[in-house]
Amino acid sequence: MQRSAPPPPLRFSTQTLLLQLAVVLLVVLLSAAVHAWLTYDRVGSEAENQALTLARTVASDPEVRANVLAISEQPGTPPPAQLLAGPLQSSAEAARTRTGALFVVITDETGIRLAHPDPQRLGEKVSTDPSEALSGQEITTRNTGTLGPSAGAKVPVYAPGTATVVGEVSVGYSMETVAQSVARDIGPVALTAAGALLAGILGSFLLRRRLQRLTLGLEPEEISTLVHDQVAVLQGVDDGVIGVSADGRVSVFNAAAQRLLELPDLAGTRWEEAPVPEQLKALTRPGSDVPGTAGSPVDALELVAGGRVLVANARKALHRREDLGWVIMLRDRTELQQLTRQLDAVGTMSTALRAQRHEFANQLHTLAGFLGIGQHQDARDYLARLAATGPLKFPVDQAELLQDPYLQAFVGAKGVEADERGVALRIGPETLVRGQVTEAQDVTTVLGNLIDNAVNAAVAGSSTDRWVELEVLDEPADDGGTLHIVVADSGDGLAEGTDAEGVFAEGFTTASGPVRAGGGQGFGLALARQLARRRGGDVKVLERGTKGGPGAVFMATLPHTTAGKPAAASPGAAGKDENG
Repeated sequence: MQRSAPPPPLRFSTQTLLLQLAVVLLVVLLSAAVHAWLTYDRVGSEAENQALTLARTVASDPEVRANVLAISEQPGTPPPAQLLAGPLQSSAEAARTRTGALFVVITDETGIRLAHPDPQRLGEKVSTDPSEALSGQEITTRNTGTLGPSAGAKVPVYAPGTATVVGEVSVGYSMETVAQSVARDIGPVALTAAGALLAGILGSFLLRRRLQRLTLGLEPEEISTLVHDQVAVLQGVDDGVIGVSADGRVSVFNAAAQRLLELPDLAGTRWEEAPVPEQLKALTRPGSDVPGTAGSPVDALELVAGGRVLVANARKALHRREDLGWVIMLRDRTELQQLTRQLDAVGTMSTALRAQRHEFANQLHTLAGFLGIGQHQDARDYLARLAATGPLKFPVDQAELLQDPYLQAFVGAKGVEADERGVALRIGPETLVRGQVTEAQDVTTVLGNLIDNAVNAAVAGSSTDRWVELEVLDEPADDGGTLHIVVADSGDGLAEGTDAEGVFAEGFTTASGPVRAGGGQGFGLALARQLARRRGGDVKVLERGTKGGPGAVFMATLPHTTAGKPAAASPGAAGKDENG
C-alpha cells in the first residue's frame, strides 16, 4: 500500500499572513472584551449609585420612618394583607414605579419584609443578609434574590429624631436591564472592532504582497541559501565584482574589487559619489560612448587603477522584468600586459641577435677569405677596424658605448625599428654601464616603453630632424646596482595644460596626448612606472619640452638590476675609452 505524500508546507508569506490575521483577531477580540467588561462594570456601578440614592430617599422619608417605628413597637408582625394595604407598601411601590427599579423593599429591625413588589413575600424574612444595614451601615450589592440578579443598595431606617435603627430599605435594579444598556453601548464598540479587524486583514494582505515583492517570491530557506552562496562565490573568485542597485547605491563590493582598486568596502555608498575611476561610472551611464556601456555586449574597457591594468565590463541585472541595477566585473590584466611587453622585448632581442649572427657570419667569411688568399695583413687590419667600431652594425649612433650584450642587442633592434620610421636613435655621450644587467626582462620592458614613446613623439613632432637620444648609467652596489635611464626626443614636448603626472595615467601617449582607453594604447608609461616602483625605483618627467623641439625628457630609475660589482674592463674596452 503506497503511502500518500505529505502535503507541501505553507509558504512563508502565507504563514506570515495567517499569523498576522490571528494576532489582529486576538487583539480585536481582547480589546472588545475588555471594553465590554469595563462598560458593564461602569453601568453596574451607576445602577448601584442610583439604587443607593433611591434607598436613602425612601429611608429618610418621615412617614416611612414613623410607620416602620410603629410596626416595630407592635408585638409580632402584622399579617400580609394588612401590610399590602398599609402605607409602607404604597410608598415603596410608588418609588419603584417612578424610578423603574426592580424592587424597593422595606424591612423591620429583624429583616421581616414590610413592603415588597411580590405581595406573597410580605411578612417573610429577606433572602439576602440585612445585618450590615441594620447595624447602621450603607452598602451596595450585586447579588441574586427572589426577583433575579440585581445591583442594589441597603440603607438603614432610623426612628424619627433618634439614631435607633428600626429597619432598612433595599433597592435593586435588574442586571438584565444593565446588560441591555451595555448592549446598546457596546454596539459602536463592536462596529469599531469589526472595522479594525477589516483594516488589519487588509493591512496583512498588503504586507504579504510587499513581502513577496521584496523577497522575489523566495522562501527564507532559499534566501539563506542564496546569501551563503553569494558570499562563497563573491569572496572566492579572483575577479572583482561591483553591484550597483537600481537606486544608484553600491550593494556589492567584494574583496577582490577592494584589492584591485585599493579601496575599502564601498557598500552603501552612492555610486556617483564613490571614489572609483570615472571610466567605471561611465559604464553604467546610458548613452555613454565608452565601450561596454548601456548593457551593450561591446569590447571590455581597459584602465589602470590601483597600480594595475584592469579590464572592466558592465551588464544590466534583470529579474524577470524588474531592474535590479548593474553588475561590473573587474579582471586583472597586469601580469598579462607585462608578459606581453616582455615577450615583445624578447622578440626584439631575438631579431637583433639574428641580425648580429648574420653580421658576424659575414665578418667571419671575410676573414676566412683574407686568410684563404694569404692576405694576413689585410685580415689583421680588418680585425682592428672591428675592434675599434664594435660589433654592432645597427643604425644607432655611438652604439659602441654599450658594453652589456642585452642592451646592445635590444637597443640595436630598437634602432632598426626607429630607422624604419625615419627616426635616428643615438646613444648619449654620458652613457656608462660598468656592471652587467641581471634583470634583463624588467630593464628591457621599461627601456622599450620609454624608447617607443619617444619614437612616437618624434614622429608626431613638427621638427624635420627626428631623433631619440638614450643615456644609460649604472650605480654599482654590493646588493645590486641601480640603472639610470634617460630618454629624450625631438618631438613637441608635453601639450600645454598637461600635468607631468597625468602622462602616467592610462590612455595617455606622448604622441597625441590622451587617447581613448581600451584600444591597447596608452599603457606603456603607466606600466613602466608601475614596474619601476615595484622595484623601489620610479619613472618621471625631467623636462616638459617645447614645441618644435627638443621634446620631453623622461628618466627611469631601476634599483637592483645590475651586477653588484663592476665587470673587469677588457683591454679593447680600455682602448675604446681612451680613444673616445
